[in-house]
Amino acid sequence: MKRTKKRQEKLSAQVEKKIKNNNKQTTPEYEGSDKVVSTGSTLLDLAISGGRFKEGGLPTGILVEIFGPSGTGKTVMLCQIAGNIQKQDGQIMFHDPEARLNKQFAKMFGLDSDIIEYTMPNTVPEVFSSVREWLPGEEADIKTPHGVFADSLAALSTDMELEKEEGDKMGMRRAKEFSEELRKTCRLITQKEVLMVCSNQIRQNLDAGPYGIQHKSPGGEALGFYSSLRLRCMSPQKIKTKRKIKRKEHERVIGIKATIEVFKSSVWKPHRSAEIYILYDYGIDDIRGNLRFIKTTTSDTVYRVGEQSLGKSIEDAIQKVEEDNLENELKQNTIELWNEVESSFYDKRKPRGGV
Repeated sequence: MKRTKKRQEKLSAQVEKKIKNNNKQTTPEYEGSDKVVSTGSTLLDLAISGGRFKEGGLPTGILVEIFGPSGTGKTVMLCQIAGNIQKQDGQIMFHDPEARLNKQFAKMFGLDSDIIEYTMPNTVPEVFSSVREWLPGEEADIKTPHGVFADSLAALSTDMELEKEEGDKMGMRRAKEFSEELRKTCRLITQKEVLMVCSNQIRQNLDAGPYGIQHKSPGGEALGFYSSLRLRCMSPQKIKTKRKIKRKEHERVIGIKATIEVFKSSVWKPHRSAEIYILYDYGIDDIRGNLRFIKTTTSDTVYRVGEQSLGKSIEDAIQKVEEDNLENELKQNTIELWNEVESSFYDKRKPRGGV
């Protein structure tokens, strides 16, 4: 065991050194906040900012859009991120136009809905004006992350819609309101180092034609322009499990697996992606995701934590990780392996300018 531990420590040191040296050549110094919030998924955290922070994650002071079709885990991700901020004693404002957040659902992510600033706004200005009024002042702990959440922007109306106006003017007005409100708000969330995360529905664009953009998000182009980070949720697949009851086998869908792509990023590099596993009565299953990543990446025949074999069954492996309190070791194994893979793709070219 001592020899194995020394070998793991040596590998970790080699990988960290390699990453550090390559980052000096290829990645400019990140000038944003050093306060980071986890999404609840180790692999997604790394895909977002693994080259900036050891464990990756969402830096504060930015606007994040999580977009995709219905049923891909957008609301789950918002609640998980909000819960992680609250665990760090941060303040939360949660806008819920569709009134989907309930106490039981929020509790699953460690989010106490009784002590957050909760609203059910109708219009675009209602959301963003309240954000500007709420932003934590000078008395707030500067070391603590704070967050604003909106689920979902696609449900917001304009004053024109509420007055029963219809047609092209309505769409133009919505886009204009998003642009105006985002321009006023984004500078303040950066100054106050507040993390703002919004979900947005993708709708089919029937007028796109065979060569146009088949899907679009409501609200024009402003949200995509002002967002520092855009995460696209796609390719949901059912997670099924089987149980034998009274000699008969039964099958149930217990969750989904979704692929999350870093569609746009000013935090680190875009176009990284991660698979996340969401169980209906549990939330984001980070253990399952990490175990599958290590097994797939190493082409192993069994699930492992370090040198310890956990068998071929994913359910048995998860149980052993939890029983033996191996969650943190599994996470560190995942980070080391991810860095090892990522470092092999760094460009070794001489820096421009001959520096």
